[in-house]
Amino acid sequence: QVQFVESGGGLVQPGGSLRLSCAASGNIVSIDVMAWYRRAPGKQRELVARITSGGSSDYADSVKGRFTISRDNAKNTVYLEMKSLKPEDTAVYYCSVTLVGVGYDYWGQGTQVTVSS
Repeated sequence: QVQFVESGGGLVQPGGSLRLSCAASGNIVSIDVMAWYRRAPGKQRELVARITSGGSSDYADSVKGRFTISRDNAKNTVYLEMKSLKPEDTAVYYCSVTLVGVGYDYWGQGTQVTVSS
C-alpha cells in the first residue's frame, strides 16, 4: 500500500508562484519515476513533469521553462516549483509514483491550483 500527502495548492494571481509537494509513504522499497499530472476543466489528464530516480526530468511543452520538478529520495517526496503561472495552468494536480518492479502507478488525491486575477 502506498499513500500520499499532497500540499501547496491554492489560489494565485497570474505571474505568481506555487510550490507543490507530495510525500509518499507505505510499502515502498524503491521508487522509479515520480511525476505530476494535471486535469484542467473540460480537458484530459496530461503529464506535466516527471523525474527519474537518476534525476533526469521531462516537461510538457506548455510548462517548460516555468516549472521545475525535483525529488528528495530520502523523504520519498516529489516537488513541483511553478513560476510565471498562467490561467491555463488552472487544474487539479496529481502526483504519481512508479515503484521498481510494480507494473502500475500509484496516485495522490490531487490538489487544486487556481490561477486567476
